[in-house]
Amino acid sequence: MNEARPELPRRLSLVAETARALRQSIREGVWKEHLPGERELCARLQISRPTLRAALDELQREGLLEVTKRRRRLIRASPSIPDHHSRPRLIAVISPRPLLAMPPSAAVMVDELRTDLARAGFELELIVNPAAFSEHPDSTLESLVARTPASAWIAYGSREPMQRWFLKKQLPCLVAGSCAPGIALPSIDLDYRATCRHAGGLLRAKGHRKIALCLPEGATGGEADSEAGLREALTNGSPPGAELSVIRHDGTAAHLSSLLDRALRSDHRPTAIVVARAIHVLTVVTHLQRRGIAIPGEIAIISRDDEPFLQHLTPTVARYIIAPSRFTTQLSRAARQLAETGSLPMRSTRLIPRFSPGETL
Repeated sequence: MNEARPELPRRLSLVAETARALRQSIREGVWKEHLPGERELCARLQISRPTLRAALDELQREGLLEVTKRRRRLIRASPSIPDHHSRPRLIAVISPRPLLAMPPSAAVMVDELRTDLARAGFELELIVNPAAFSEHPDSTLESLVARTPASAWIAYGSREPMQRWFLKKQLPCLVAGSCAPGIALPSIDLDYRATCRHAGGLLRAKGHRKIALCLPEGATGGEADSEAGLREALTNGSPPGAELSVIRHDGTAAHLSSLLDRALRSDHRPTAIVVARAIHVLTVVTHLQRRGIAIPGEIAIISRDDEPFLQHLTPTVARYIIAPSRFTTQLSRAARQLAETGSLPMRSTRLIPRFSPGETL
């Protein structure tokens, strides 16, 4: 007897492909009134139970299935229902650098985000285009949007020109980071203001009165918040008299090292340095050690950010830590809502990291 068999899913995004295969099988009448149990479906589709459940949840949200009190999944759609998979649910992440050139935590975030969105039936596309991050990105962004059928955009590492363009075009855009002042786009970032305010309080409590903040040039909103938070801690703290100098570098070890040497020769030689990017902590620590400067005896170091490689640095670095999954969960939830509804409240979500004491403080 020739038994009707469901189409096996192609393993691209397995959750999305499983949902597609189930839709197609329902359309072809493989199952009439209700679906078989999960164990039978897993065996016939050759997939795991978590993958199956994520796909079934997707069909239930679409209204194709109805779950009874006895957990039986009734088929509500007719075989002629249109194939939603023919209109891919795409979320595009636009980045100035490819995945392999991102900081490790950012690469993990993109990978986890891709997996999380796939469970919900969305495809994620990473678009790398440095020109879109220039001071005049309009034509580049127009071209990207025209050829990418995305239901939502995530701007990673963006600055004011890009953010202002998305705001002007009223396109569904979520900023993975902080918005520039006056830009009312939804955003998700760490609370750098509170983080650096905390760092400033720690340094003051240890008697530091001359503090430097290392920031990359062309700073994003997060860097501006970092400076504001540190200034608040030094201005409002007790006793008064603490000074802040900002070392703005071009991101290269050579430039940062030359600026450090200049600061060490100045009348305002810092006794503590807060470094805004984990990768630049390597330059600061190794350059000071090359100059024979004791850490933290002569200069204390706090890293605003964390990356896995800092675990292997000696002395151990005082830093602020947040699990990448916390950020990814917030980003994925907001991106899905933006893609499904076309809008989000124009608010900023800020996550508080955990301070990890180290030998550099």
